[in-house]
Amino acid sequence: MINQAHIFGKDESLLVECQNGFRLLPKVCGAFKKMQAAAAQDNVDIQIVSSYRSFERQLKIWQSKWSGKVTLLDVNENTIDATALSDQEKIIAILTWSALPGASRHHWGTDLDVYDKKSVEQSQHDFKLVCKEYEQGPCTELNNWLSEHASQFGFNRPYAEYNGGIAREPWHLSFQASADKMLGLLDEQVLLDNLRKSDIPGLDSIIANMPDIYQRFVLNRGLI
Repeated sequence: MINQAHIFGKDESLLVECQNGFRLLPKVCGAFKKMQAAAAQDNVDIQIVSSYRSFERQLKIWQSKWSGKVTLLDVNENTIDATALSDQEKIIAILTWSALPGASRHHWGTDLDVYDKKSVEQSQHDFKLVCKEYEQGPCTELNNWLSEHASQFGFNRPYAEYNGGIAREPWHLSFQASADKMLGLLDEQVLLDNLRKSDIPGLDSIIANMPDIYQRFVLNRGLI
């Protein structure tokens, strides 16, 4: 049974290994494997590059970006000089590509990132998981196939378009029926309580701007 700990990335008990160590909910894994097999019949390779991530893993991603160990990008995938940003600006820059710990759809076991491993390896491409790889690169055929067929297997792409919140992520798939239930169980106050108990940098600014952050990035409703 889904509980709050699961929603916020702190309970992995419902997950199963789906492929190469990547974990998902059983129903989602089953749907993915059916989709993967159908794509293979069309000579399209679909492999998982990311699936479940815990609260702690998401926190480490946040800390790495906050500290400058990982480069920040704007919505067009251009490098940002993090040293020139205020705390609020840095938070927005991170949230454009990475969720707050506790607010990632990757906590749920319903969402995954995919790529065309076969094409990437054949082209000897230095894969970076950026949009151009799915528009005019080794994952273009996969991108087109997903646009036509993913919904037949219950998947949608929640970040297909940029609306002022999260950047476009053509690689991000969500098993919609299950993910919508998880989204409905999210709670802004519980999210804040979890963040207060963590050692997330920028906490004071996150708290001060949480109403906007929650609408714009957690719910991905963009600029209001």
